[in-house]
Amino acid sequence: MIKPASSLCNMRCRYCFYSDISISREIPSHGIMSHDTADKIIDNIFKSITGMSEITFGFQGGEPTLAGLSWFRHFVDYVTIRKGNISVRYTFQTNGLLLDESWCTFFRENNFLIGLSIDGGKRFHNRNRICSEDNGTYEICLRSKELLEKSGVEYNILCVLINDLAKEPEKVWHFIMNENIRYIQFIPCLEPLFSELHRADGNILRPMLFAQFYSRLLPLWIRELEKGNYVSVKFFDDIVNYFCKNIPTSCGIDGRCNNQCVIEADGSVYPCDFYAVDSYKLGNLSEMALHDIFIADKFHNFIMESPKLSKNCTLCHFFPKCRGGCKRMRNVMYAGATGTVCGFRSFLEKCLAPLEYTARKVFQ
Repeated sequence: MIKPASSLCNMRCRYCFYSDISISREIPSHGIMSHDTADKIIDNIFKSITGMSEITFGFQGGEPTLAGLSWFRHFVDYVTIRKGNISVRYTFQTNGLLLDESWCTFFRENNFLIGLSIDGGKRFHNRNRICSEDNGTYEICLRSKELLEKSGVEYNILCVLINDLAKEPEKVWHFIMNENIRYIQFIPCLEPLFSELHRADGNILRPMLFAQFYSRLLPLWIRELEKGNYVSVKFFDDIVNYFCKNIPTSCGIDGRCNNQCVIEADGSVYPCDFYAVDSYKLGNLSEMALHDIFIADKFHNFIMESPKLSKNCTLCHFFPKCRGGCKRMRNVMYAGATGTVCGFRSFLEKCLAPLEYTARKVFQ
C-alpha cells in the first residue's frame, strides 16, 4: 500500500482516521513522493520477491490523485521495466473529485481496480464528506462513478459506516439497488487514536449498531441473491469465506495482524494503515530491502502485541475463530476491553446459519 501524496487531501471528511494518524507524527505530511524515491522502492521490492508470481500495488492517501497522472504513468512504466515474469495488479482508492476521462483511460489501459468513496446516499454523504469550502461532494462523486462505468473501469464502492447510517440499512440498500452497485465495502467509523476532535461527533460506530445494520441488511441481500442478483457486500463475503471455507479474506477477522507494508511518500514503512505513526515505523523502503522490513523487531513486536480483551471474549464460543478480531476495530465491532456487548458475536448468533445456508444453496 503506497501513499504517493502522503496525507494530503482535497476533502475534509469529518471522520478521517488518517488525519488523526498523520497529525501525531513528527512530520504530518511528506508531500508528493519523488520519482527517485518511487524508483528505489520499486527496485527494492522486486529484488526481494524473486520466485513470486504476483504482486499488488495499492494506492491510497490522503488522496492519491493529488500526485498527478504523470506520477502514476512513471510508476507503471518503471514497474513494467522491472517486473520480469511477475504478474502485477493495481488498486487505487479515491474520493473521485479529480477523476476525468484521462484518469479513466489510464485506469482502464492498466487494469486498475478503483475503490470510490460514496457514503450510501446524499444525506449521509454530504454530512461528512465535504471539500475545503464545507460543500457536500455527493453529486461530484456520483458523476465520477458514472464516468468509471462509461469508461469500462472496474470499481467498487467504499462506504464509511457511521451510527446514523447503520440505523437505516433499508435506505442504504435502496441506494445500492438504485445505483446498480455490484461491489460495496462498509468501513466502520473508528474512534481516533490521538485527537479528541471527533470523539463526540456521534459518527463513531457502536457494536450493537454494527450488528443491527448487517442483521437487517442480510435478508435484503439474500432476497436479491435468490433472484440471481448477486451483490458483493464484502463483510458477507468475508464471513462465508472464513466460516464456510476457513479462508480469511479480511485482515484481522481471525484475530491476527499481518504486515500490510504501508509506504509513506518519503519511503517510510509501517505495518498497518491504522498505525502509521512514528513509534511503529519499520524502516525506509527506499533504503532497505523488503526482506529486512519484514524481519524488523518492530514488526515482530506489532504482531505479538496482546490487546486487552473483554472477559466475555474468552468465554464466547466464537472466540477460537475470531480471537477478538482486528485490534483496531475492537471498540466498534467487538466488545473492546470493557464492553459487555460484542457486535460481531451478536451478528453471528443471529445470521451465521442463514448466511451459510444461503451461500451453500446458491453457490454450490
